[in-house]
Amino acid sequence: MKKDESRQLIRAVIYARYSSSGQREESIEGQIRECRAFAKRNGFTVVGEYADRALTGRTDRRPDFQRMLRDAERGAFEAVLCWKMDRFARNRYDSATYKYRLKKCGVRLYYAAETIPEGPEGIILESVMEGYAEYYSENLSQNVKRGNYESAKELKTLGLTLLGLRKGADGRFEIDPETAPVVRRIFEEYAAGIPAKDIYKKLNDEGYRTTRGGRFNKNSIRRIIQNERYAGVYLFKDMRVEGGIPAIVDRDLWEKCQKVAQQHHVSPAAERGVSYLLTTKLFCGHCGEAMTGESVSSIYYYYVCNGRRAHRCKKKRAPKQWIEDLVVRELAALIHSDEFIEAVADSCVEYQQRTRDTADLDALERRQRENEQAIRNTLAAIDAGIITDSVKSHLVVLEAERADLERGIAQLLIAEPDVDREQVIYFLERFRDGDLDDPGYRQFLVDTFLNAAYLYDDDRILLVLNYTQEGERVTLELAEAAAEDDGVKISCFAPSGPPNGANTKKARELVLHFVEKAVAVLIELR
Repeated sequence: MKKDESRQLIRAVIYARYSSSGQREESIEGQIRECRAFAKRNGFTVVGEYADRALTGRTDRRPDFQRMLRDAERGAFEAVLCWKMDRFARNRYDSATYKYRLKKCGVRLYYAAETIPEGPEGIILESVMEGYAEYYSENLSQNVKRGNYESAKELKTLGLTLLGLRKGADGRFEIDPETAPVVRRIFEEYAAGIPAKDIYKKLNDEGYRTTRGGRFNKNSIRRIIQNERYAGVYLFKDMRVEGGIPAIVDRDLWEKCQKVAQQHHVSPAAERGVSYLLTTKLFCGHCGEAMTGESVSSIYYYYVCNGRRAHRCKKKRAPKQWIEDLVVRELAALIHSDEFIEAVADSCVEYQQRTRDTADLDALERRQRENEQAIRNTLAAIDAGIITDSVKSHLVVLEAERADLERGIAQLLIAEPDVDREQVIYFLERFRDGDLDDPGYRQFLVDTFLNAAYLYDDDRILLVLNYTQEGERVTLELAEAAAEDDGVKISCFAPSGPPNGANTKKARELVLHFVEKAVAVLIELR
């Protein structure tokens, strides 16, 4: 860097990473320390740090790396400092792609421990070093895989830890006399029909712990029961060696536990606990109280008004499957509407603008302008021949303050990321092709869009969509006022289907109305 540029400090961030292959947390601290020393030597001011721990450089699926790229596009800094080239990427294509993205943002990439000369020779050298880093990564991966496979042929543990087993002197599994009885007990009790909850609760009460020192739970019991290694089978990728591990339980006991587990899997849902999708979301349209799940003979499932339970309301109960399917289909229809998605995107952008607190940023920028003016005044005094120790000291203080202000402004910009309109639209459009029978997709639709649903006995369902201005719960009165307002807009959406016996001869319409506090959707089955 040229000497005359050293006073104008360049805003920079540090990116550090270590993989899980023989590196430790200290690797991050060491990289940051050397990058900070490099910054001090070369006139950079560090305004932020990004670190991905135990993540490989061969992929760009690194959270902090992606956050750094987004912040670069927002102009939060002008340089990225890495310890070495392979910390940025070990894939030549990704390295070139993301360096180009940084360059478009006016951001340069520097390496603290490697010198890349300017000009064509620097580009060639950098390309060679990137190729070597990629070769090293791929070669290391192949060597590790080859070594693991060779070790697996010798039935080695490959670092796998299992309760009841330990690594022997020959590197193979051997029975751990202290914990093997616990594993055997779990299999025997489970085969005898004792619920998994009772098994792990008693183990925890007696002070037993998992291989990681944690308490047993339903999942840890399930993993033990389903692990065929305990029956003496060595497993590694496509390898399966009967008798490759000392068996803690015999094959008959292991098979019996699998049958019990299968019975639990296919048993009626009521015995395992039914999941009611609209819990905390569904309300009575007559009294406004919550409607909660109820089963009859563990065969029929309904939502029942809590007011009805307390004999304060006569609202009919609603079949669980019907109301859940109807709500999910209507929410799915919404995200197939370009008009709705654009309205949500506009609302998100407006919400960010309304809630963003810019007071701190405004104050820093005002101080920055005052600081620049003071520096210009001081330099003018020096040009006029007023050169005293106090003037020189004052200039040093002002320049130090300028660096602090630039750092503070950059940190505020990084700390408050924006989600732009296109990102919101892209996010919502990704879910247009979801499977309506997929529990995860159904849960996503309800959690994301539905604030409340009010169910009436006169074939009406009032949905309150989930983008209110302050995020508070919408009352029944506010929702009804929204739906009945004179300025309603008729949409092209229609409900998917009424409950059995409902009159379907007349047309059904869905009403959307945008108000200050909520979006109400009225479905009329008339």
